[in-house]
This record gives sequence, structure tokens and C-alpha cells, in this order.
Amino acid sequence: MKTLLNKSSSFHFKNDLSAINRIVVPAMASQTATASGYVTEKTLKHYANLSNSGAGIVFVEYTYVHPTGKSEDNQLGIFDDQQISGLSKLSKVISEGGALAGIQLTHAGGKTTREQTGGALMGPSAIAVPVKDQSMEIPTSMNQSEIELWKSSFLSSAKRASLAGFSIIELHSAHGYGLNQWISPLTNQRTDNYGGSFLGRLKLLTEIIELIQVELPEILLSVRIPGRDFLEAGLSQEGTIEIAKYLEKIGVDIINVSSGIGGWRRPADRAGQGYLIPEAKAIQQNIGIPVIGVGGIETGQFIDEIIGNGNISFAAVGRAILNNPELWKEKNIA
Repeated sequence: MKTLLNKSSSFHFKNDLSAINRIVVPAMASQTATASGYVTEKTLKHYANLSNSGAGIVFVEYTYVHPTGKSEDNQLGIFDDQQISGLSKLSKVISEGGALAGIQLTHAGGKTTREQTGGALMGPSAIAVPVKDQSMEIPTSMNQSEIELWKSSFLSSAKRASLAGFSIIELHSAHGYGLNQWISPLTNQRTDNYGGSFLGRLKLLTEIIELIQVELPEILLSVRIPGRDFLEAGLSQEGTIEIAKYLEKIGVDIINVSSGIGGWRRPADRAGQGYLIPEAKAIQQNIGIPVIGVGGIETGQFIDEIIGNGNISFAAVGRAILNNPELWKEKNIA
């Protein structure tokens, strides 16, 4: 059955930007960049291929905003002006496929190794990030100058993304990476203005958002947040609803709902397609801006159901599209 999510289901954002349908290719690491984070021909071919899926939005993988925030080998970077040229080619191949081009910005915080970052390992508190089946190093609790480094790095990277032609900038505040560490009570146990309370834990994310909004008022701003942390004493569903409501209030355009501190893996007690849709639905029911839902989604029929009944506004299809974008389009888009 082909999904009804064709051009008649386009979504209109601000500034005359429109997605041709409600299908999203989420940020997925490709490890196709150079060792120093530059776009390669392999990167361009990879995203040209993903754009053959017919999706309305294609996000470029998590892209590190500063060398201290690198997570893995051959990860794409956006920390140097010399990277703009390659990133411009990348946004162009996505746009030529008919999709809005988005890019996800990240700093790994404590979810990396000193080997990857050249010795630095920083987080909101000196608490190891709880990652399933891994034992992470304990990061150094960040001081004010390091907080300012993050703010300036995210802002400079957002400017590079805009210059490179991306229509959407997504701040990665999920999957246990740096900004997720700041908003989660598991990893942010500070007692200063950047911790202690709901607004304290959101303060750094808020300041980054406000800086980007002042400098790039035309850009669409997405924030990827957890549906919940899925760990005891972590972010709850009620907590993430409040985060989403707050982000809407301060002018964020899209909320992308995924996993939290425990990582991106499927919760052990959930099977089938859309294993994170319950959390996304609860958030969408409490805010007016569009919510992207994710979690093992494979078919157009399932997408029709979850969007048709108002659970979410967009459905992210990762591995099913990655396996064969053109075949997925042929089977699922009218």
C-alpha cells in the first residue's frame, strides 16, 4: 500500500519554506568524512542516495561543532570556515532531490573519549554518562569559559550551516550527547545557574537557541530531545513535555523526539514499528509546533496511521530508507 503522504500533504513552515511531504530522513552517522571532519565524495554520494527516497526533509548526520566534541572516527565536522565549501555541496545534493536540507549540530560532551578530542572531556558535572554496555570516562565539570566556548561554537557552526545553504538547523539534545547531558538530572547535578532546577538545566540550551535566533532569524530551528531517558531518576515523560512546551514558547520551530541518556537503542519492552511514538504523541498533544516521531518505522501504511490520527506531524524513517532509498520510495510514496 502506498502512503497518501504525497505532495498534497506538504507542510508549510515560516519564510515560505515547505516540506513536500511528512517523511523525514533523520540524522544517521555515515563515517564518510575525512579524519579531520571534511566532506568527501563518498559523503556527497551517500546523501544524494538518501535524497532519492522522496522524503520531505533530509537531515545530515550529527556534525561536531568543536574538536573537543568529536565522537567517532570520520565524523563530519562544522567547526572551521574551510568546511563550508564541502557542506555547500552537501546541502545542494539534498535540495536537488526535492527535500529541505537540514543539519544536526552536536557536541559529545562526556560521551566520547579523550583520544578522540585531543585530551578534553567535558560535561555539566563530573559524572560518567550512563551508556548501555559501556563504561565511560568521568568528564571534567565545565567552568564558565568552557560554557562560553560551547555557546560560541554552536553559534559559529550554525552560521556556517546557513552559509552552506541548509534550511534547518537541529540541535542534538538526545542520545546522551552533550546537550542531553545538560538537560538531564542524571548528568547535570550542578548547583549554579546552569543546574539545580528545570530552567537551570535548560539554561545553556536556551542561550544557544537565543544566540542563533538573533543571528539567523530566517533559519528553521529544530531541537532533538528525548521522549524520556528510560533510566531511573532521568527525564520522565512529564519532564520532556514541559521541555517541549518551553522550547515552543521561546520560538523553536520543530521538536524531534528520540531516545535519551541511555542511548538510541530500542527499549527492551517494546517491539514493532514506532517504538518511540507514544512519547512523541504525548508531546505533540501538548504543543502546536510540529513533532517528528521515530523508532523503527518502515512502511507508508504505518506512517498514514500515525500521522492521520494526529499522533505526530512528521515520521522519521531511518534504516528502512538507508537500506534502499529508491525502492522505499517506489513502495511507499504515491
